[in-house]
Amino acid sequence: MADGLLGPADVRELATRLDVRPTKQWGQNFVVDANTVRRIVRLAGVSDNDVVLEVGPGLGSLTLGLLAAGARVVAVEIDPVLAAALPRTVTAHRPADADRLTVLAADALRVTALPDEPTALIANLPYNVAVPIVLHLLQAFPSIQRGLVMVQAEVADRLVAPPGSRTYGVPSVKFAWYARGERAGSVPASVFWPVPRVESGLVSFERHPAPQSTATRAEVFACIDAAFAQRRKTLRAALAGWAGSASAAEQVLLSAGVDPSARGEALDVVAFARIASARAQQT
Repeated sequence: MADGLLGPADVRELATRLDVRPTKQWGQNFVVDANTVRRIVRLAGVSDNDVVLEVGPGLGSLTLGLLAAGARVVAVEIDPVLAAALPRTVTAHRPADADRLTVLAADALRVTALPDEPTALIANLPYNVAVPIVLHLLQAFPSIQRGLVMVQAEVADRLVAPPGSRTYGVPSVKFAWYARGERAGSVPASVFWPVPRVESGLVSFERHPAPQSTATRAEVFACIDAAFAQRRKTLRAALAGWAGSASAAEQVLLSAGVDPSARGEALDVVAFARIASARAQQT
C-alpha cells in the first residue's frame, strides 16, 4: 500500500513465511484491515512528539501505522518469533522509519523498565489479559499520559462503566484510579485474522491524578477487591474480613461518610480512597 501498511494478503504472506499460527494462549488476533489501523492512529491523536508503547504488535499492522504518524514506538511482544521479525517487516515496508522502532521480546505483565519513557499506550491487546496489562502499565509507567486500546467489547464496557451500572466492577474502579476513560467506538470481528467470536471495542483515556488518600494504592485496591468479592452484600458485610469485623467495617464506613448499608457498585474510586484512608487512620 502507498503508506506502507499491511493488507490481508500481506498479513497472510508474512504469517506463512514465518510459519506463524495465531494461538489462543497469547490471545493472538491480527488486524488485517489498513483502514482500521488508520482509524486507531487518528483517534489516538498520534504525533511525532509521542513515544508510543505498543503491546502485542504481532505482525506489525498497527506498528507501521504508528510509525507513519511520526511516533517513536516501543513494541513489547511475548512471541519471540514475531518479536524478531518485526524490525525486518518495518524495514521492508517503511525503511525510513526503522530507526524509530524498539522491540522488546517480553511479557508486558512483567515489564518494569523501558529504553524510552512512553507518553501513550496504544495497542490491540490480547483479550485474555487486557485489564491486568492496562493496570500494570499505568502503574509501572507514570509517563503514560493518554492512550487508546482495543479490547473485547465487554471488557471495554467494564473499563469505562460508571458507578451504579450493571457492568461496573473492580476493573472500572481501578482503571478510574489512574485515568478517565470513554468508549471511542467499536471494531467488527471481520477486520481480524483469525476472526474472533466476539466484537471489539476501543477505549480512549487520559491520565489524571490519583484520588487524595492517606492510604497507599495497594490498600485502596485491597478495599476495592473486598467490596466486590461478594457484590450482593452490603459494604458492612463485604468489608468485614478486610476491616477485622462487621462492626469495625461499619465504624470505618461511617468515618468515611459512607452508608454501611450501601453496596460497592454504588461507590466511585474517590469514596473507596476515603474508606481506605479511614481504616489506615484507625490502625
